[in-house]
Amino acid sequence: MKKHLLYGAVLTMASLTLLGCSSTKSAKNKKGAATAAAAKKPSKDKNAIKKYKDVITKEAKTDSGLFHVHKVKEDYFYEIPDTLFDREMLMVTRIAKTASGIGFGGGKQNTQVLRWQKKDKKVLLRVVSHQVVASDSLPVSEAVENSNFEPILYSFPIKAFNNDSTATVINVNPLFEKDVKALGFPANRRRNYKVTRLDASRSYIETLKSYPLNIEARHVKTYEAGEPPSNASTGSISLEMNNSMILLPKEQMRRRYFDQRVGWFARGQIDYGLDAQESKTVRYLDRWRLEVKDEDIAKFNRGELIEPKKQIVYYVDRATPEVWRPYIKQGIEDWQVAFEAAGFKNAIIAKDPPTIEEDPDWSPEDVRYSVVRYLASPIPNANGPHVSDPRSGEILESDINWYHNVMTLLRNWFFVQTAAINPDARGVAFKDEVMGRLIRFVSAHEVGHTLGLPHNMGSSVAYPVDKLRDAAFTQKYGTAPSIMDYARFNYVAQPGDDGVALMPNIGPYDKYAIMWGYKPILSVDTAEEEKEILDSWILEKAGDPMYRFGRQQFGVIDPSSQTEDLGDDAVKASNYGIMNLKRIVPNLIEWTAEHGKNYDDLQTMYGQVLGQYNRYMGHVSSNIGGVYEYYKTYDQEGAVYTHVATDRQEESMQFIQDQLFTTPEWLLDNNIFDKVQSAGSVERIRGTQVRTLNNMLDFGRMARLIENETINGDEAYGLLDMMIDLRQGIFSELSRGKKIDVYRRNLQRAYVDRMEYLMTEDQNIPGFARRFGGITSVNVSQSDIRPVVRAELNNLRRNARAAIGRTSDRMSRYHLQDLVERIDLILDPK
Repeated sequence: MKKHLLYGAVLTMASLTLLGCSSTKSAKNKKGAATAAAAKKPSKDKNAIKKYKDVITKEAKTDSGLFHVHKVKEDYFYEIPDTLFDREMLMVTRIAKTASGIGFGGGKQNTQVLRWQKKDKKVLLRVVSHQVVASDSLPVSEAVENSNFEPILYSFPIKAFNNDSTATVINVNPLFEKDVKALGFPANRRRNYKVTRLDASRSYIETLKSYPLNIEARHVKTYEAGEPPSNASTGSISLEMNNSMILLPKEQMRRRYFDQRVGWFARGQIDYGLDAQESKTVRYLDRWRLEVKDEDIAKFNRGELIEPKKQIVYYVDRATPEVWRPYIKQGIEDWQVAFEAAGFKNAIIAKDPPTIEEDPDWSPEDVRYSVVRYLASPIPNANGPHVSDPRSGEILESDINWYHNVMTLLRNWFFVQTAAINPDARGVAFKDEVMGRLIRFVSAHEVGHTLGLPHNMGSSVAYPVDKLRDAAFTQKYGTAPSIMDYARFNYVAQPGDDGVALMPNIGPYDKYAIMWGYKPILSVDTAEEEKEILDSWILEKAGDPMYRFGRQQFGVIDPSSQTEDLGDDAVKASNYGIMNLKRIVPNLIEWTAEHGKNYDDLQTMYGQVLGQYNRYMGHVSSNIGGVYEYYKTYDQEGAVYTHVATDRQEESMQFIQDQLFTTPEWLLDNNIFDKVQSAGSVERIRGTQVRTLNNMLDFGRMARLIENETINGDEAYGLLDMMIDLRQGIFSELSRGKKIDVYRRNLQRAYVDRMEYLMTEDQNIPGFARRFGGITSVNVSQSDIRPVVRAELNNLRRNARAAIGRTSDRMSRYHLQDLVERIDLILDPK
């Protein structure tokens, strides 16, 4: 009986167990069904990869080009072909439209190489550097790669793949709507306006356009700013940025290596693969890819002119006024003669763009087109930037920015530099053909920059000054060997010099430089093998001033590489220039007159006269303490750096004393002053004199004078020589008890103020001067500068005390007493 009961209990337990198993299985089935049902529902994961049609919907507007660019409502998508992943692309960031006070539209802010890379479920946008390199075949390449890791600029979740899985879709709104600093306003410029953050609510994408070789992104950025340059009440600045992403060529152009003896825009790399016991930087030219067609090689080798495989073509923007288009085109095609020296004909041509009816898709933003862009801007300027492949230096495209108000600049220069001999310049509104010729001149200059040529400020001193008065010479050679100098217009020519040229053309140096940079060298296979031939071309011209390159200086040390100068003798050229200014001043009222208008133009042109006069003072005074810089290599004899000869420095000092520090009374025309100002003539002259005085009493110049005497001994024009000559000239009245007029009193006080500065201040070298050179560094407190300044102040105090009793003019006596008090405070401030 117990057995039966026990058996029943076991059955009961078994039944309970079976019931429990059945209940668990049922629950699992329900859970599985729920999971399956959930799987059929749309995913809520925002980063999940979706079907193509669910991302690029039927309402998408698609722009096809380098990538497909899709716009779906407010979202923008890039559809990146697999073939373009890991290809290098150049991103150029410019300000397209700017708030008042922040530069100008078209200003380049950043350039960087990028690559798109697919990794797992993301697309990475990486920044590529070409500053440090080594050949892949060398062991050191691994170390270079490890030290050159590519930073990730942005990471995008993959949204979809196209229907045949050959392209990847990403949403790019965040790249342009967020504060990605590399694509927006640069950090150094944000500091100027105390920018704190991007205001996303006032920032948006304007357009994304795709072309065969590039994508153009325009986006508006609004930044909160503590010190906006305009519209301060908004507390912000808004800019429209333009990012050009350009596919770099698969096959790189052969480089041509840089040589500082020929001026060229160049870029550099540290190449660890070189057989050198140092980290060596190699530099190579920025230049267009001009190549010989296979079928023309024989002709080229025979010296026949041939057309290149691909011409350099410039389009003149539709916005350019029709009257100026022919002149801009002429300026472009003026360079054909230079390319003929390199073996090419019709290498550079100008075209009108197609009309909207002819080609509705043509756009100046398409990287396939280089365009002269006409901008309705008050900025009196033009500039010629270019975009180049950092791997090879190949120029890919260039847009010349032509600002409407550059014509005002040209008018002012042409008037003040040529009106004395040129009736066409006597007025404030030139004939179209006169302005057109000036526009052609500037067009050619800016095109030169886009071909790779920087300013050659050493060109204009090549010609003897009196040759600039020779009609036959100037008609053949222009007024300078290079149009890339700032040799504006012929201020040397005098009345009676009929037929003389008034401006430079494409000159001997320009033809030589283009030949050197562009002529194909078909007899060798590598850039390294070109070096010997390129060097031989330089040595053929060595010593001829027509073919010399002189760099642009930011603070003049070399007086033979200055802006705005002409001829080989600054004193003679400036004397000629002043003679012409003396002819202009009495005629200013007549030459600016127009019935019914006020005297604004008269005031402007008088200011231009003062500005030109001040340039002459700078051209001459830079010879004092000047050092010539003539680039050479080991196989050339002679020094690279040479101090200006003593007689030239002494002559320059005498010029400054005669033409500037002796009151220039010819500038004091009351017929002008009573029409343009209630007061200010005294201050104008003071400012002009003080500017030159302070430049002469400059720490760097004084250091060079000390060094000159140290190297060349008593024959040198040393610091003491300059200081004695300067003091005796500025205070010449003291020895004779002569009356000192208001202009001279101001100059003498300015001298004492500057001497106080030299005694109490340290040398300040601005950032741009540290970067580009142009200031001689000196430890002032440990140099001879302050002992010499102290001695000169003591000499002046003694002379001023003695002169007080000699003068009968009361104002002169008060002035001298004041000078003595000032000097006492400098030498004994306690």
